Amino acid sequence: MDQSSSASTGTSEADDTVSQNQHSPRRADKKRRRHRSKDAGAAEVNGHSSRSAKRRASLSKAARDPLDEPTGKKSKKRKSSASAAAAAPAAESTIITRSPSPLIDFDGLSRPSRGTRERLEESPEQAAVRLEKMRGAVRTILECIGEDPDREGILDTPARYAKALLFFTKGYQQNVKDIVNNAIFHEGHNEMVIVKDIEIFSMCEHHLVPFNGKMHIGYIPRDNVIGLSKLPRIAEMFSRRLQVQERLTREVANTIMEVLKPQGVAVVMESSHLCMVMRGVEKTTTSTLTSCVLGCFEKKEKTRNEFFSLVGLTRR
Repeated sequence: MDQSSSASTGTSEADDTVSQNQHSPRRADKKRRRHRSKDAGAAEVNGHSSRSAKRRASLSKAARDPLDEPTGKKSKKRKSSASAAAAAPAAESTIITRSPSPLIDFDGLSRPSRGTRERLEESPEQAAVRLEKMRGAVRTILECIGEDPDREGILDTPARYAKALLFFTKGYQQNVKDIVNNAIFHEGHNEMVIVKDIEIFSMCEHHLVPFNGKMHIGYIPRDNVIGLSKLPRIAEMFSRRLQVQERLTREVANTIMEVLKPQGVAVVMESSHLCMVMRGVEKTTTSTLTSCVLGCFEKKEKTRNEFFSLVGLTRR
């Protein structure tokens, strides 16, 4: 009995071992599935996938005017050799005419338009022709509104206005490199720098009437600082163009970010627009407030609030 029982026991243990070995791959597969489901659950919390952790901050692509965006976009799909060869000349022309920056060109001109370089490089004779052309245009406007261009009081108005308009828009001829003039110094300073109450005068591009106000510029250096007078000069350069306030604020912030490479830049502007005061809704007490925050000012609410408080935008 002992031998038979021991034999039967040995047989049953062997059968269990065989059956266990047969089921072990299935159990391993089940364990793998459980681990995968757990990993998937950990990667997706509150409906947000793990891709959100890889999301880049907006500093990697600062706010830009649509005109600043490159015309050609890279496609993820592979192109044939023929299409790639056809696209090569366009890419080369883009590299030649524009720098890698969408804001500042090779020679320091900021977002030059088609006529900017012509005006900058024209000879005295060409400048005289331009002035005479503008004078004739203003004379035509005076005639169209019902005035007598030969009247004594406005006889010289066409020439005066033409010269004034060229002065109002002198920012088209200014160069970012000449304005900064290498006035960037290594000081090891990493605290906030603010220049407040910069007076701004510009021309609304929609109605060619002025708007004016004050701009506040702040930045947090990355060891390097820029000459304090350069910040108002950069703001002046962009304001002496046909503008809208939103773009003016953004262009100043992006230029400082690009030239100085700080930890962050914040620009706030408050102004009054004569196109709202003299026409349209005719509200004389209205003001427009715009801001552009980049880098650490955008990422950190505490830093942003500190800047707003120091420039007087936080109500107490």
